[in-house]
Amino acid sequence: MEIGMVVRNMGPVSTASLMSASAQYAESIGLDHIWVTDHVAIPKNESEGSGGRCDDPMTTLAFFAGVTKRIQLGVGVLVLPYRPALPTAKWLASIQELSDGRLLFGAGVGWMAAEFKAAGVPRNRRGALTDETLQFVNDCFAADEVTANDQSFLFLPRPAKPPVLIGGAPENAIPRIVSYGDGWMPGRTPPDVLKGHVSELTEQMAAVGKEKPKVIVLGHLPVDEPDAAREMVEAYEDAGATGIAHFSRYADGTEFNAIADALAELRGDRRI
Repeated sequence: MEIGMVVRNMGPVSTASLMSASAQYAESIGLDHIWVTDHVAIPKNESEGSGGRCDDPMTTLAFFAGVTKRIQLGVGVLVLPYRPALPTAKWLASIQELSDGRLLFGAGVGWMAAEFKAAGVPRNRRGALTDETLQFVNDCFAADEVTANDQSFLFLPRPAKPPVLIGGAPENAIPRIVSYGDGWMPGRTPPDVLKGHVSELTEQMAAVGKEKPKVIVLGHLPVDEPDAAREMVEAYEDAGATGIAHFSRYADGTEFNAIADALAELRGDRRI
């Protein structure tokens, strides 16, 4: 069971010095992965907690690739309809290449109406746009030569494709994962509810010849109650989750380190 933590690329703690120190600390204590989130245009009336300050997730992961060596680097999740397919595929391939294969690609359709409006993207097409981008990304990682808009070109570098973890509710996510992905990144889904969905997803993936899915839950562990946190981790593992990405706010590096220490203790690792 892998355990990781979201490094906030939003709000006052999203400075270069604090984010790099947090990424390096998470790696030093043996966490499996660190994660960033995706917002591009938060309106003032919806900016509580961030103040509207948001670092681009892909830029942030590229930054993390340069300041770490081992820890996996994830985006949970990248909102695909906001971005053109070809530059997105190139971002993913570049980070995968420069991080030596440590990228975890969480992908989603998005939800915030104001962001779709600001991006000039029709919100009612977000599902179709997501599917188109996922198919294109898979095509890019499958061959050195790719065609887009009737133009063929070389897609290089072409490292191994990162795991594609699709977010969203099961009724939408499961068919999308079966068609385009390698696993699921559900939100705060209770373990007893998750179990049935993971079983359904596993069966459907096996039916099309795909491997057992990775399932990394983006949620919150009660790290200040170790016994309760341990029980939750065990319950998620029993439900079929392969990892947890813990999300919580923190005021500074000291608080981040304390949360990361509690997560590392849950994982059972010593410092490396």
